[in-house]
Amino acid sequence: MDSPSSLDLGDINWQRPSARLWRLRIAEICSVAVPVALIGGGAGLAEGGAALGGGVFGGTVGLAAIALVMVHNRFKAWRYCERGEDLIVSRGVLFRRLSVVPYGRMQFVDVTAGPFERSFHLATLRMHTAAAASDARIPGLEVEEAARLRDRLATLGEAMAAGL
Repeated sequence: MDSPSSLDLGDINWQRPSARLWRLRIAEICSVAVPVALIGGGAGLAEGGAALGGGVFGGTVGLAAIALVMVHNRFKAWRYCERGEDLIVSRGVLFRRLSVVPYGRMQFVDVTAGPFERSFHLATLRMHTAAAASDARIPGLEVEEAARLRDRLATLGEAMAAGL
């Protein structure tokens, strides 16, 4: 296996999660921020006047905006690439993480989708290897792409493991 310094990442054709993942994250943040802003702002208005109500409302909107920027940066950082003998997954904003998972080392590939992901027709692909620390995941895949990738990785994993 290549060391991180010897990986040739210059001509990699990176794939990214679906834009639906970004819309899912927006919906998650707004589903919390809007009720908190409205209820908190209304309660503040009723109890302490316009300044308190406006402060609670504005503070909540400001925190939601910061959360959206942070989540958008995390969304943009996820990417993956299928290569001849391995799958590369890159993620992270502040601390970048590059996982190289050889097909022959995969024990199984799992596709999961919670209720929110299902409502956006998304799934998360998780690759399990013998070393627990090396498990990699790719969130926000379209359901069809996750199934295609799962089947391809399982086939390649069996073929590469048989060749050991």
